[in-house]
Amino acid sequence: MQFDEMGKMDGKVLFLLPGTACDYQTNFASVLDALSRKYHLVCVNYDGFDGSGEIFPDMLSVTEKIEDYIMKHFGGTIDGAIGSSLGSTFVGQLIQRRRVHVFHGIFGSPDLDQSGKFSAWLQSKLVVPLLTSFTKGEKKKAKTREKLKSFFEMDDETADRFMGCFEKFSPLSIRNEYYTDLLTHLEDDIHVEHTLVHFIYAKKMGEKYLKRYRKYFRNPEIRAFDMQHEQWLFGGEQYTAPVLKAIDEFMETPVP
Repeated sequence: MQFDEMGKMDGKVLFLLPGTACDYQTNFASVLDALSRKYHLVCVNYDGFDGSGEIFPDMLSVTEKIEDYIMKHFGGTIDGAIGSSLGSTFVGQLIQRRRVHVFHGIFGSPDLDQSGKFSAWLQSKLVVPLLTSFTKGEKKKAKTREKLKSFFEMDDETADRFMGCFEKFSPLSIRNEYYTDLLTHLEDDIHVEHTLVHFIYAKKMGEKYLKRYRKYFRNPEIRAFDMQHEQWLFGGEQYTAPVLKAIDEFMETPVP
């Protein structure tokens, strides 16, 4: 595990938790500078995605390591945590498990998919080989690059950076991450005193995700944005600026 602390060291403590098959350097590249000016950032790379040669074990083992770090370095309490996509599962678990306290849990347009073991196994067998095949050969790379540019409005540099993750990380780590995320369930109607839950909702994902957000958390604050899944992290300033403004507002909201 890798925990890099940076930014305004006397500011509010904000953990950044990347999504599937990503390190924080890739996932949050476009917003690190802006967030660093306001927050004491703790940027996390999970086992299997930290360059150590380890293999990602499972979501709950990694959650425990994040909790241990928070207890050791921050007395068990942090101001906020942002989870990008799959990283939101860690935010949910940090809140649900109650080993540490997070004042502001910020969920970056997650799908919050959950399933049983057979379905999770089947999905991982189908999806992971597809993900890891995107960069096999120059023709596939070019095709994937154009799809990322078209769908998410990425530029060439950003598209190449994201594609690089599928080349540099072990397919086994990606598989374990994807598979165990589906098996890491949230309870219904989670409510923790003195914790506020905020969702960055990408409207183009579809309204069914709103039902999930409200199913798992009691009275979450949901901000809707006209964008694709996590497009604020790689689609340009027109998407990034409004979400960064919302994050500041989340973090400034008084916790009852």
